[in-house]
Amino acid sequence: MDLFGKAKAVRLRSCHDKYLMAHPDGESVWQGRDGTSPNAVWTVESVPYKNAIRLRSCFGKYLTASDDIVLLGVAGRRVTQTSAALVPDYSLIEWEPVRDGVEVKLRTATGHFLRANGGLPPVRNSVTHDIPRRSITQECVLWDVEPADSVNIKQQQQQLLDDEFPTLESLMSSHRVSSEEGREEAGRPNQRLIYYSVMDGKGNVVAKKRCFWFTGTEVGELKQKLAKETGLRDFIVCLRNPFDGKLDSLKLYLPPNNDVMRVLVVPSASKAAKYTR
Repeated sequence: MDLFGKAKAVRLRSCHDKYLMAHPDGESVWQGRDGTSPNAVWTVESVPYKNAIRLRSCFGKYLTASDDIVLLGVAGRRVTQTSAALVPDYSLIEWEPVRDGVEVKLRTATGHFLRANGGLPPVRNSVTHDIPRRSITQECVLWDVEPADSVNIKQQQQQLLDDEFPTLESLMSSHRVSSEEGREEAGRPNQRLIYYSVMDGKGNVVAKKRCFWFTGTEVGELKQKLAKETGLRDFIVCLRNPFDGKLDSLKLYLPPNNDVMRVLVVPSASKAAKYTR
């Protein structure tokens, strides 16, 4: 915790001399060299009664250790940005700083570490969380902490972020739930949590992300559920590729293991639908 000190905001620089960046899509994170960008600045929030912090992006969302698979054959799980209102388990956005000399490791509640990946595309510049097994990859979980308190953020812009993406503290104070309800929402047997957003004809997200529990395994079943949720009839269900930002359409079956999914509902007649893969 001492490396973060009393800093209200920080930049995290990886072993590849790149910064942890919040993607403009409001969901993904990656590594980039532009440390002057507001996307590289993370607001630090201490977790009460724990040796842990939360990191909030310039889009008002929290750095999250999700259970999503990045790519088949790629070690580690996906790291994302998540609105406090959509966090299924608050431990997913809590990171324990572990000092290693002048650098720091950020450990999740499950013992994984925030990892900056190198190598060849599409893995290069990605950010995941796992436990590095080989000595050659140990440095991938080390981060330099740079205070960023001097970054000027307009009050009106910050107020807009606070209104659209409430902090975890404000969310908890306005929505108190019992421990029994919390355990129920943390997971349901044989179901997966589906987050979805709706795009317009130009490819812009026009409906805020919502979610529901889903028991099916086929894309056709998911489309029927989404049709009831959105009122749309002719659309494509897509996933956004975390590495190139492009849209990949779902074909027949959903991924196994009931992992949490974040999908985009794309009208078939839209411009964005023409560029799906």
